[in-house]
Amino acid sequence: MKKKIRVLIVDDSASIRQTLTKILSEDDEIEVIGAATDPFMAARKIRDEIPDVITLDVEMPQMDGITFLRKLMSQHPIPVVMCSSLTEQGSETLMQALEAGAVDIILKPKIGAADQLAESAERVRTAVKGAARARMNKLKRFRSEAPSPVQEKLTADVILPPPTGGAMAKTTEMVVCVGASTGGTEALREMLETLPANAPGIIIVQHMPEKFTAAFAKRLNGLCEVEVKEAEDGDPVLRGHVLIAPGDKHMLLERRGARYHVSVRTGPLVSRHRPSVDVLFRSAARAAGANAMGVIMTGMGDDGARGMEEMHQAGAFTLAQDEASSVVFGMPKEAIARGGVDRIVSLQQIAQEIMAADRRR
Repeated sequence: MKKKIRVLIVDDSASIRQTLTKILSEDDEIEVIGAATDPFMAARKIRDEIPDVITLDVEMPQMDGITFLRKLMSQHPIPVVMCSSLTEQGSETLMQALEAGAVDIILKPKIGAADQLAESAERVRTAVKGAARARMNKLKRFRSEAPSPVQEKLTADVILPPPTGGAMAKTTEMVVCVGASTGGTEALREMLETLPANAPGIIIVQHMPEKFTAAFAKRLNGLCEVEVKEAEDGDPVLRGHVLIAPGDKHMLLERRGARYHVSVRTGPLVSRHRPSVDVLFRSAARAAGANAMGVIMTGMGDDGARGMEEMHQAGAFTLAQDEASSVVFGMPKEAIARGGVDRIVSLQQIAQEIMAADRRR
């Protein structure tokens, strides 16, 4: 029998503890072994039984979640999923959590409409499963009452039709499309920091809740030579600029004449995500064809695998991050298995490959 993922919930809100326990316990692969109201109680529970994953609130009495996270990472690294409310101020704090070693960020479940709770539940369970598979040594740290139904796994067909082969013929400008999930925030930082200011235009889908992508982009912009911002509908794709899909919105590549821009729109979860890498990659196959380059990085699940195959078939050059440098090898592994990857490289080589492909044009 497959061993269950043992989860400890740490949150001072009784309603959140109950909701998370219910959501996680509905999955046969997960077992909630306990709940704690603050870090001190959590520490006592960890001494009795070490969980596989901890869900951790940010604001709690006696000790905040970030301080507890730093102490935990220095003494006994355990995969941690930060659980936060939706606030602009909180998004800055969550960036600190990622730097301190958190594997992922989720929003506290929406307890309103049934469809919102179902989406929240799916995201919570996916984050916990991804965290359980994370290789901690690969993480970079800073110098309704009814059971929630399992969401149908939709494909990019719900957003736009498959490529038709009508993409613009190969030109001199290249558009780089990147997809990442678990472990991707620090992997993207490492990759983007090594790119020069004249790098080709890059558009990125990183699985992350809304509000937090703006803080993430701002953080990267302060570290990189390229300009980084959260994408807005209609933004042009320009050399030396990086656009990051806003959380809870899909981002598509579109073409006007010989120029590219992004379309930011709502829609259902695709491959259980919004934004979805599959949506971005399919749009690149349709709009750019051989003018595009696809990069799939560390992440849980298979989002992006189908889209990368479509990019490959449309003539794009495609890369996958290798297993050795990935926190979770799920997304690259699935893309490789579908035959849509031209080259498998380490995280440290991705920026070099982007610039080499740019020079070849």
